[in-house]
Amino acid sequence: MSIPSGAPAVPQVPEAVHRRRWAILVVLMFSLLIVVLDNSILNVAVKTIASPAPTGLGATQSELEWSINSYTLVFAGLLFTAGLLGDRIGRKKVLLLGIVLFGIGSAFAAMSGSPGELIAWRAVMGFGAAFVMPATLAVLMNVFERDEQPKAIGIWAGSVGLGIAIGPITGGLLLEHFWWGSIFLVNVPVVVIALIAMLVLVPDSRDPKPGRLDPIGVVLSVIGLVLLVYGIIRGGELADFTDVSVLAPVIGGLVVLVVFVLHEKRSSSPAIDVTYFRKPAFSAAVAAIALVFFALMGVTFFSAFYMQSVRGWSALQSGLLILPLAIAQLVFAPRARLVVARFGVRAVCTAGMLMVAVGLAAFALFDADTPVWLMCLVFFVQGTGMAHVMPPVTVAVMQALPREKAGSGSAVNNTFRQVGGALGIAVLGSVLSAVYRGDIEGHLGAVPAAARDVAAESIEATLGVAEKMGPAGTPLVAAAYDAFLNAMHVTAISSAFVALLGAIVVALFLPGRPPAQQTASPDGTRDGTQGDTQDESTVPASAAQ
Repeated sequence: MSIPSGAPAVPQVPEAVHRRRWAILVVLMFSLLIVVLDNSILNVAVKTIASPAPTGLGATQSELEWSINSYTLVFAGLLFTAGLLGDRIGRKKVLLLGIVLFGIGSAFAAMSGSPGELIAWRAVMGFGAAFVMPATLAVLMNVFERDEQPKAIGIWAGSVGLGIAIGPITGGLLLEHFWWGSIFLVNVPVVVIALIAMLVLVPDSRDPKPGRLDPIGVVLSVIGLVLLVYGIIRGGELADFTDVSVLAPVIGGLVVLVVFVLHEKRSSSPAIDVTYFRKPAFSAAVAAIALVFFALMGVTFFSAFYMQSVRGWSALQSGLLILPLAIAQLVFAPRARLVVARFGVRAVCTAGMLMVAVGLAAFALFDADTPVWLMCLVFFVQGTGMAHVMPPVTVAVMQALPREKAGSGSAVNNTFRQVGGALGIAVLGSVLSAVYRGDIEGHLGAVPAAARDVAAESIEATLGVAEKMGPAGTPLVAAAYDAFLNAMHVTAISSAFVALLGAIVVALFLPGRPPAQQTASPDGTRDGTQGDTQDESTVPASAAQ
């Protein structure tokens, strides 16, 4: 509900916690940054890990994919359960457990002697990360008063963008000076520092009335999400979503999730109150999260090949080019609440999604000679757009639920983001692969018949075959570049279309500017006035708790 202008709100956060809230936020960002950064850092090391020992592990293409996918599968499957456990047993406990498991997994991943060991320890890292990510947002909601939550969430969202951007830079720097395992071992001292800071600064919180445990709901959510994400990953591997090995887990996962929703509706003590999804603003915010990450992760996937394979830049140089995206998020995400207060969440998020769509569509104009400054401008536009989408929709999701259900809200937020991202990589990666194969097959006449299938798989595979052919492979290199650029253009338009769909969703269903704005407390004291971050600027009155 809204609070009359000048009327004080009863503080919900103890004064001792309130005084150190910004220090706590730094610790939470630090923890989150490790998880997000590691999720992107491995992408720049796959070539090194594929090299024979002692340089790498001699991993095959399938083993490389599963070193990434084992993390994603466990991470996505356990996010919802981890959020529920945080609400029940305490968010600080869950956060500490997650960061310890992540650190152990990182240490052993660095010392892996085979691809199988690396895949297993990456799964352990995903297990730990699943407990860290929702807990950081849940703790945030319980150490900031409601009027400061949009600002804190903006800073939190900015750290996510920073992690995505600096992962490739960090990985490139480490690989230039150390062995491949350093990309994991670097996590260990950071984890130790984060643990000490958490023990000293972060308070514990939980749902005071969690109700009965819902083991059936928890099991159904894990099975449904694991099956769904596995099917999506499998579809991306095969570049074919009609194969039975793809359709069976996807359909099975969707059926289990439908059963989960029906069970939650009938349960007297549900794991998540699914009636929140009946509120258009809540559902639109969740959909926007999934759609923006679907589009973003897809373009991140093909832009790495464009910069390294077509343009010939190193992993470090490619990572540096994404810095404008990180800078834009760091600058604008914490300030998004001010724009929302003036124009309303609907207008801001719609404009942000349109900026993301424009940035994605711009890749359809890129060629082998596109100026670097233009690429930096496009990444900056994308980052600016995301900075005006993610904080407002995250606020809409989190403030729609009561404070004591912050873990559940964070789990919903992060689950849809992870599933959207996995789907983006799989679907848009399949589009890229299919278009590339269709274009390059007509240029493989000079390639030995036994190598043609391999040469058509990707631009990296084609360039590898061309290199083995010596001077005779020179025409194939030019054909590979042309085929990839065409495939990238088609994929970029597909990504932009998804972002445009997100813009339509938020324009139709998110609330507009509230009819009455209230004056914010200029000094930021705890007088309880809502000001420019009042509830109605992020969620409709019916959704506010």
